[in-house]
Amino acid sequence: MVNNDAKILIVEDDDTLLEMYNIKFKESELTVITAQDGLAALELAKKELPVVILLDVMMPKMDGFAVLTELQNDPQTKNIPVLMLSNLGQQDDVSKGKKLGAADYIVKASMTPTQVVEKVKAYLVRG
Repeated sequence: MVNNDAKILIVEDDDTLLEMYNIKFKESELTVITAQDGLAALELAKKELPVVILLDVMMPKMDGFAVLTELQNDPQTKNIPVLMLSNLGQQDDVSKGKKLGAADYIVKASMTPTQVVEKVKAYLVRG
């Protein structure tokens, strides 16, 4: 059973993509909080303690890999599943994300927003 009250943090610097994901998650009756850069993402993650984080890699102020490292080093956030969400689909990027502790690595171009929502729901059921 999916917990619809659980907060999902979406970190994406592209306004259009952020809005598109926001709409898709809300259509699924999931609670979403958003950030558009790495520093805001860290702040929100620590304050709101979401159950899943969708994290873009290429962002202003702090990239997704640096944010992931910070999240993993903080006892408060280290157990939150982080799904890297990027157009960087090279094996090196995927490997780096997994090595740093990402629960999964989603290449934006290979999944529709609906598929991304379904993937996140699978993590909500596990948690």
